[in-house]
Amino acid sequence: MGIKTLSDLTLQNKRVLLRCDLNVPIKDGVITDEGRIVASLGTIRKLLDAKCSIIVVAHLGRPKGEASKNLSLAPIAKRLGELLNTEVEFSGEITGQINRAHSLKAGQILVLENIRFISAETSKDEQERNLLAKELSTYADVYVGDGFGAVHRKHASVYELAKLMPHAAGDLISSEVAVLEKLTVNPERPYGVVLGGAKVSDKIGVISNLLNKVNVIAIGGGMVFTFLAAQNKQIGKSLVEIDLIPTVKELINRAEQLGVKLILPTDIVVAKEFSESSQPTIVSADEIPDDQMGLDIGPESAKQFAQEIVKCKTVFWNGPMGVFEFPNFAHGTKIVAQSLTQVQGISVVGGGDSAAAVRKLGFDDSQFGYISTGGGASLEYLEGKELPGLVALS
Repeated sequence: MGIKTLSDLTLQNKRVLLRCDLNVPIKDGVITDEGRIVASLGTIRKLLDAKCSIIVVAHLGRPKGEASKNLSLAPIAKRLGELLNTEVEFSGEITGQINRAHSLKAGQILVLENIRFISAETSKDEQERNLLAKELSTYADVYVGDGFGAVHRKHASVYELAKLMPHAAGDLISSEVAVLEKLTVNPERPYGVVLGGAKVSDKIGVISNLLNKVNVIAIGGGMVFTFLAAQNKQIGKSLVEIDLIPTVKELINRAEQLGVKLILPTDIVVAKEFSESSQPTIVSADEIPDDQMGLDIGPESAKQFAQEIVKCKTVFWNGPMGVFEFPNFAHGTKIVAQSLTQVQGISVVGGGDSAAAVRKLGFDDSQFGYISTGGGASLEYLEGKELPGLVALS
């Protein structure tokens, strides 16, 4: 599916409505990972070079249609201005801003408040979404969609709005799609995928679809315990999705039939409680004591995962190997991240927690082939699903 790119639009001196993904983690009013803001700068600078005025639409968190001080885009607008070294205006309102939008001069930027404060943005009712999109469409001449982390959502500012205006994808979405195409169309082999994170339910679709495409698949994180349970191993009080055990058994069998190397950890770092101060111990993956829970893959497993990853020419990684936020349980994630930096080919870190983890663990973005900004969007693309935001931009 060909999406329209910035070069398909006449942008000079235009008023641009720019849908960004500025959904960054904020703790006590401080932005803890500004990766997504930084990723938006390329498109914004290109629009500024074309003497555009820019109205930025973005979301933060899931406020469910209600304004919340903790989820205001005000601190993000401020940081955007600092990174661009220019003044960025902020509006605490979203609707009724046509005059303010039209009074912007070339090179001026206005960030509107969190679009998800309006319930119509995420409404299941197409008419409600359309009404919001219609109002927003009066603010500008053209629409640029660049919020890759939201393209899997049928939301007013992602889907309906693009259809109402001359539109194109920004450079971030264009580069994300180009990378995902490399992972799905004739990838260089061996092709390896590393999946982690808490829930296997979030990843079933992507595992199922990728089994036909990959050579190696390694599983860690909280989701691994459903795999170990499917092999009748003792998992103590580790996280498990019991209802998915039959599905996981099918996936294990399918991997075997397809000749895909499925790697599960042989040792696990366990503790009695889910806590930063918990004392870690290392046990065999099939003998987790009843009073312990797995919080990371063990050092032997991390080494084995790394050895397999380094052999690959194409690697996609989504989801940490353990509770990387706790130093005692960050080792597995760090070793996997390290091995991705050594891949002689393309290594893609698939957004979300994985992107936050590599930065928190001291890696630089430039050490990886590509760091995606959209966890859920990347996964749904690799699952083979149609993404509304990309359909609207084609």
